[in-house]
Amino acid sequence: MSALICGSLAYDTIMVFPDQFKNHILPDKVHILNVSFLVPRMRREFGGCAGNIAYNLKLLGGDPIPMATVGQDFGPYREWFVDQKIRLDHVKEIPELFTPQAFITTDHDNNQITAFHPGAMMRSYENHVRDVKDVSFGIVSPDGREGMLQNATEFAEANIPFIFDPGQAMPLFNGEELRHFIEQADYVTVNDYESNLLQERTGWSEKDIVSRVKAYITTRGPHGSQIHTPEKSYDVPPAHERRVTDPTGCGDAFRAGLIFGIEKGYDWLTIGRMSNLMGALKVEHPGTQNQRFDYEEFAEQFRQQFGYAL
Repeated sequence: MSALICGSLAYDTIMVFPDQFKNHILPDKVHILNVSFLVPRMRREFGGCAGNIAYNLKLLGGDPIPMATVGQDFGPYREWFVDQKIRLDHVKEIPELFTPQAFITTDHDNNQITAFHPGAMMRSYENHVRDVKDVSFGIVSPDGREGMLQNATEFAEANIPFIFDPGQAMPLFNGEELRHFIEQADYVTVNDYESNLLQERTGWSEKDIVSRVKAYITTRGPHGSQIHTPEKSYDVPPAHERRVTDPTGCGDAFRAGLIFGIEKGYDWLTIGRMSNLMGALKVEHPGTQNQRFDYEEFAEQFRQQFGYAL
């Protein structure tokens, strides 16, 4: 079964400042801020929610179809996904724009200064869910505002079950729009902070949201996750990583496990454990698409961590 992954494909340029920002910023002069940081260490990673989810779903043996708009500089990312045998037939290149990208500078205290250029993502509405054939499942993840609204509507009109994953795009929508997303979706997934924000913006309690979907899934970092269904709620224990290298992208890895588990028809506790394990395996590696394993290796890790086979 193919899953349509709607969201962004982006470059993450990550730089390390070998000092503390506070040593170079005068608090009483921030109104005339003009600073420059020398960053000897830099790396460029492939990222974006759709890219990260698709990459992780492919590791599990799924068939992801990322749908995104990219720019003139997409060439290296395209080659990477071709090497991974991930389909690109619904990735639209807009030559006059750049691919979305984040420029992240981190200091020795792990403080970050980030600039994000949306680029071609702002024209994500030029892609259409209705144009994609043979899709059995989908996800609407952070993307351009109009594109997210359109994708949810077209999933609902086509009766294709999908996950609404507002993430960092939540501030783009008012309460009425967020309520409409929830009413159209089959599943909603957020982290614990986003869950509180979603309830505040919609005016709906957790119980109100759960009553409108098949499952409301909340990630809780090292504390695992919670899955609420109209029938029952589940506290899912965390998977244990062998080392903590970089948490960036673990939420996207979790969502790949969620999609795979739902498509395969597993019970909710197993789906939650699979998703938590995907997040833990990601945390062990730098960047968002550098972990390597196949389904057999994943299944063995699952058996070792949770005591039963998939």
